[in-house]
Amino acid sequence: MKADKKKIEELLTRGVAEVIGRDDLERALLTGKKLRVKLGIDPTSPNLHIGRGVVLLKLRDFQELGHLVVFIVGDFTGEIGDTSDKDTERPKLSTDQVKQNMNTYLDQAGKILDMNKVEVHYNSEWLENPGYREILRQADVFSLAPFINRENIKKRLDEGGRISLREVFYPLMQGYDSVMVKADVELGGTDQRFNLLAGRDLQKDYGQKPQSIIMTNLILGTDGRKMSSSWGNTINLMDSAQDMHGKVMTIPDAVIVSYFTHCTRMPLSQIEKIKKELTEDANPRDAKMRLAREIVTLYHGADAAQASEEHFISLFRKHETPADIPELKLRQGLTIVEILVAAGFAASKSDARRLVKQGGVTWDEEPISSETFVPALTHEGAVLKKGKRFFTKIQLR
Repeated sequence: MKADKKKIEELLTRGVAEVIGRDDLERALLTGKKLRVKLGIDPTSPNLHIGRGVVLLKLRDFQELGHLVVFIVGDFTGEIGDTSDKDTERPKLSTDQVKQNMNTYLDQAGKILDMNKVEVHYNSEWLENPGYREILRQADVFSLAPFINRENIKKRLDEGGRISLREVFYPLMQGYDSVMVKADVELGGTDQRFNLLAGRDLQKDYGQKPQSIIMTNLILGTDGRKMSSSWGNTINLMDSAQDMHGKVMTIPDAVIVSYFTHCTRMPLSQIEKIKKELTEDANPRDAKMRLAREIVTLYHGADAAQASEEHFISLFRKHETPADIPELKLRQGLTIVEILVAAGFAASKSDARRLVKQGGVTWDEEPISSETFVPALTHEGAVLKKGKRFFTKIQLR
């Protein structure tokens, strides 16, 4: 059965920066050929974030058109480390670290994909034990010049930085993944261009038809930089509904429309209307509330989205303290810095001192400006607040 032309056009354009092999791909989509659509994700962090959700949503679009999603967990390549978006050498991860990180990857992907219809692989299946003969065959397909002329690699070399041979081999491994699963299409962000093209080159060398490539745009994180787990500016798929809602409300106004386009499946006509309203001085806060509702609904359902919205409104518009905040019992005599660490509001004492200096801490609604502040004894409990969204009741004994 032939697919809907309008859906195909949106598939190939919404949130898409570039399509390589578009003519072949569009022809296959229009004729209803069932395609093998590949995405590989390295478990370099325990959490997938909504930046990864952009390509997962694109995979779901393919899935809804009847195509087969091939999801590769890069348990082997995760140890090696992809240098595509890094200005320094990525540390090599241990096997145990990778196993721990990928523990819930399929559950996280299942928030978007129908995992009953997904072909899952771990690339250690074919990368663990290839002989040197096979590796040399693959290496002979490529020249070193294009690798070292990549912008971030060239910058590192110009600055006297180290480029390990381990990094050089990474594109071969990702490309070989495409050979082993016989991918018709591979998805990835724009930072993956070199690696995605490596798959096409290796497929040709192995006598396969080169895969088409869809590169999606990268989205910015909550601080306006590229969304990255290493920078802590992510909205994670496993975040609670309340945390997800709160984080969406902190994104820069300039990326609201981009988030609607890339991170939701709201109809494009409605997004255009929101874009027009924002240019006509509509309140960005209202657009963010709608965006938060869309994103939380996608990952947690409509009921959770409604509850998280009500929680946010009561917290920020009505300035109410939540009724169900957690409680913690501590000994008397601790400084505010020690209490922040004990409450889990700071990762370390230095982190806690920074929070206090920034004016982000209150004790029973009183701003705390001294890191040596020692709260008085309280059996009933006092409310410790970090920023606008984090509360706990502290009992000192």
